[in-house]
Amino acid sequence: MTSTEAVVEDDWEYQRVQLPPGVSRVTASVQLAIQAEFTGWELANVRLYSDGTRRVWLRRRRRSRDLLTAQGVVA
Repeated sequence: MTSTEAVVEDDWEYQRVQLPPGVSRVTASVQLAIQAEFTGWELANVRLYSDGTRRVWLRRRRRSRDLLTAQGVVA
């Protein structure tokens, strides 16, 4: 699994993960389940390309402390 991009929007943060063509559906599912279990991400979108590559967008709510820091409330 390779992480290629992270985006922060309002209350959510997104991470794009790219799975190579040789990864089976079951293996991809297990990898994403482990990612969700230990880091708090949930599945937002999956795209399967004709070459077998999967691009997955994961998302999670930003923690309230992160939001307060971003708004300048907590120094």
